[in-house]
Amino acid sequence: MSRTSVCPWQAGSALNMAPRKLFHNPHRMLGKYISQEMTVMDVGCGMGYFTFPMALMAGTKGKVIAVDLQQEMLAGMQKKTDDAGVGNNIIPVNCSGASLCIENWAGIIDFALVFMMLHEVPDQPGIIRELYAALSPKGKLLFAEPIIHVKRAEFDQSLKVMQHTGFHVLDTPSIPICRAAVLAKR
Repeated sequence: MSRTSVCPWQAGSALNMAPRKLFHNPHRMLGKYISQEMTVMDVGCGMGYFTFPMALMAGTKGKVIAVDLQQEMLAGMQKKTDDAGVGNNIIPVNCSGASLCIENWAGIIDFALVFMMLHEVPDQPGIIRELYAALSPKGKLLFAEPIIHVKRAEFDQSLKVMQHTGFHVLDTPSIPICRAAVLAKR
């Protein structure tokens, strides 16, 4: 992941603004996929817009693996979740430009969120392979990209790579200003 192609960390707080819940309400979007005691992953977590509600949904016995390339984003997320008292079940992972650095969770992730970030990754097939390896046999992945930045053909190409890796599409949920798919292992 090239730092020149990612959302700058200085914009992270703007992504957490309350009006965003009108379009991307985390509980409405993720509630049917996450339940108590799950191990879930927020890839490209930024300052924790989805991480915080994911932690509430997974509960005190669940875990949220929060992955981001920018340490500043992770620091902002940690402050927000610690202040709210849910930081104990969140594990921040500062990934590298070449890897998500999630090998410690191979085969145990029940749900992964890849929201509006895959288009920023130069090695999509590599990241997709890492996500596939991380998911449990019954795990699900919600993949969404912004319609403004990602054309239909680009989104479809990412889906083809996912399917070639071993995923299959379960659903294509309607998420405002996004193209989206829910996938699972074959």
